[in-house]
Amino acid sequence: MAEPRGGIGGAGQVPVEQRFYGRRKGRPLGKTLQRLLVETLPLFHLDPDVSLADQFEHDPGDVFLEIGFGGGEHLAGLALAKPDAGFIGAEPFINGVATMLRHINEQDLKNVLLWDDDVRQVLPKLPDCCLAGAYIMFPDPWPKRRHAARRILNPAMMETLARLIRPKGMLMLASDDPTAKGWLLQAATAHPAFSWTARCPDDWRNRPTDIPETRYMRKAHSEARTPSWFRFERMC
Repeated sequence: MAEPRGGIGGAGQVPVEQRFYGRRKGRPLGKTLQRLLVETLPLFHLDPDVSLADQFEHDPGDVFLEIGFGGGEHLAGLALAKPDAGFIGAEPFINGVATMLRHINEQDLKNVLLWDDDVRQVLPKLPDCCLAGAYIMFPDPWPKRRHAARRILNPAMMETLARLIRPKGMLMLASDDPTAKGWLLQAATAHPAFSWTARCPDDWRNRPTDIPETRYMRKAHSEARTPSWFRFERMC
């Protein structure tokens, strides 16, 4: 990836009804992570105005999206396991973006593009059926009813994902929060374009074999916060 693609930051303003409520910054970054943001992020930055195929070093047969990749451990694990596929990661928390860049450097990942802002800014620019799948892993739970509008998975997002994920593609959801499990499952099952693939309790109780285990997942188990895994298929 010799040529930088796009600048740092999102394009345009999010409408009032789509205001972003999550964190954008945490602790001050060390010099190494600051340098990664300045020097490395432009090389992997998603440009929504350029064809996805032209932004990867190879033309990936499958492209996957992770919305809210946190520190990037899961996204990096996916990219490492599937080098022939392409991965888009969206995360507005700049500390998480910097950590993901460290994963990219340490693991020499070539098949990742990053969007360091609200994912809703870029999704409308992506073409129909461009994704083989999408991941929303352990999103902020927003458990209070008055904060329901802040939840990332809602009818509007489901409609967008139905447009972007190709037929037979997958939508993978996970949470260790009881309230979040409920609204994730409710939002996804309510959309007619998606079918829940679970056939028995083990299907949502056990981590799928193609999901990399992360420190967060291990910590959840150690603290008796049991994750659930909901895999949906995009119907024809």
